[in-house]
Amino acid sequence: MRIRALLGSAIILSSLALSALPAAAQNWPQRPVRFILPLGPGSGVDISARLIADKLSAKWGQPVVVENRPGGDGIVAISAFTGTRDDHVLLMSPTSSFTAHPYLHEKLPYDARDLAPIARISNTVVGVVVPSSSDIKTVKELVDTARANPGKLNWATITGMFDFVFAGFQKKMGIEIAKVPYRDTVQAVNDLAEGRIQIMMSAIAIVRPRVQAGAIRMIAVTASERASIAPDVPTTTEAGFPDIRIDGLTGLFGTRDMPADLRERIAADVKAAAADPAISSRLLATGQVVNPGGPAEFGAAIDAQRAQVAATGQLLGIKPASN
Repeated sequence: MRIRALLGSAIILSSLALSALPAAAQNWPQRPVRFILPLGPGSGVDISARLIADKLSAKWGQPVVVENRPGGDGIVAISAFTGTRDDHVLLMSPTSSFTAHPYLHEKLPYDARDLAPIARISNTVVGVVVPSSSDIKTVKELVDTARANPGKLNWATITGMFDFVFAGFQKKMGIEIAKVPYRDTVQAVNDLAEGRIQIMMSAIAIVRPRVQAGAIRMIAVTASERASIAPDVPTTTEAGFPDIRIDGLTGLFGTRDMPADLRERIAADVKAAAADPAISSRLLATGQVVNPGGPAEFGAAIDAQRAQVAATGQLLGIKPASN
C-alpha cells in the first residue's frame, strides 16, 4: 500500500510539474505577434518569414505580422526589436546581420544580450560570384589574378559579416581588392552582371536570377556542404580556401527575459511549421536550406560564428566595440 501511495504521489507531482512548467507558454500569444526583419520584401528571409508566419498564425490563433525594417546594416530592425521589450515582438534575422557589428561600428545602440535565440529556421546559401564575362572560374584563379594585379580588381560590399570575412580572407592571402560600398544590393548585382564590379559575396536568392540568365557565374558556395540548389558548385573549403566558409544562419530571437519554456514552445512550433514539404521546397527555391533547431542549438551555432568573426577581427587588428 505504501509503495502504491508513493507511486501515486510521484505521478501526481510529475503531472503537476509538467502542467506548471509550460503554463506561461500555453497562454501565449494573447494578442497579435510581430516579426521584425532587417531585410526588405522579396528577400529570401522575407519569403521564409511570411511562410512560417502563416503556419504559426493558424496554430496560435492570432495574426502573425511581418514588419520589414531594412537599412542601417540591420541596426534599424534590431533597435526597433530591442526597444519594444515585448514578448509578442520577435526578431527574424540572418545572424550575419549582427555578428560582425562589434567590429564594424564604434558603438552599438543595442545590447547583444537582448537577442535571445529561440529557433534556427534555415541556412542561407551564400555564393562567391563574378561576371560571366570574367576569366575567373575558381577561387584559386581569383586569388592568383588579385596577386598578379594588386588593387586592380574590385568587389561589391554591402557591409556585414560576409564582407568582413572576405576582408579577412584578403589579408590572410596577402591580396588587395578595391572595396566598392553599396547601399542597394540590387544595384550591386546589376553592376556585377555588367562587369563594372568583378567580385561579390551574396545570398543565392539575390543573384540567382542573373545566374540563371547567364550574366553571373557562381564559382563557390561558402557553406560547409554543397548546396542542392547548385550541386555542381564547389564549397570554398573544397576549393582549398576554408577561411571564407560561412553558414548563413537565419532564425527567430526573443527578448532577454523571455521565459525558457516559452522559447522552447515557440521553437517546437517553428520546427513543426518548417517540416511542411511545401515550405521546404519554397525555401530551397530561394537558396535556403531548412535546418530547424531549438534555443540551445541556435545559440551554439551563433557562438561558433561569433568566434569566427572574432578571429577575423584579430587578423585585421580591429577591437570589438562596446555597447
